[in-house]
Amino acid sequence: MPQLHDPNFSHAVVLMIEHSEEGSFGLVVNQPSAIKATELLHSLDMSWGGDLSAVVWSGGPVSRNTGWVLHQPMEQLEMRSSRGSGTIDVAPGISLTTSPDRLRTIALAPPERVRLLLGYSGWGPGQLAEEMSRGAWLHVEADPALIFDSPPTELWSRAIRSLGINPESLVQGRGTN
Repeated sequence: MPQLHDPNFSHAVVLMIEHSEEGSFGLVVNQPSAIKATELLHSLDMSWGGDLSAVVWSGGPVSRNTGWVLHQPMEQLEMRSSRGSGTIDVAPGISLTTSPDRLRTIALAPPERVRLLLGYSGWGPGQLAEEMSRGAWLHVEADPALIFDSPPTELWSRAIRSLGINPESLVQGRGTN
């Protein structure tokens, strides 16, 4: 929302991965970086079998050297899936992989819907709930088509429109007590 003054989150769409009393963790999904997927994977001694123009995305301002892979569910990974396997289902049609071995599998034959990210968005205990109570964030259902198929410059406005809100009608304001 406009009243959130943190430049890291200007028009950001954050996929929430975990939200609890201990804190919250999410990944910004609409901020591509200038780093090519091939560059990043080459630096990790891995090959990229996907689109050569694919870029790495900024997942958020925290720990920008930490890597994450958002992707559609993959049968190759499900066959080896177990607790602590490095891949979890975030929402229907959206999986998150953190394991280097699984990254190698994904990189060799990436699915159609995949996003490599560096960094994450994190909030301490109660911080995100407090920001939401001030109206700094809106909540929409996690939708793979919205996340993976929308151009990054349109993702925020499409998310807002999915709530029936015209993004141009949003203004910075404060309620009265």
